[in-house]
Amino acid sequence: MARVVVDVMLKPEILDPQGQAIAAAGSRLGFEGVEQVRQGKRFEVEIEGELDEAAYAEVRRMAETLLANTVIEEFEVRPAS
Repeated sequence: MARVVVDVMLKPEILDPQGQAIAAAGSRLGFEGVEQVRQGKRFEVEIEGELDEAAYAEVRRMAETLLANTVIEEFEVRPAS
């Protein structure tokens, strides 16, 4: 069994109010020097068999149709560390 990570983030041109709220709260709590925070999602997907191109293609297809809203989000598929 292999594990793949899918990281999903809002596209840079999309406003991130949750990230802005985190940055503002961090400033109020004394975290200095943080200019911007972008909030995202992480999915860990376990797959059967080898981690080959076919497996990556299947996880990418899953990310495009289920895990990410590709109109406003980008995603990256990578092996779990």
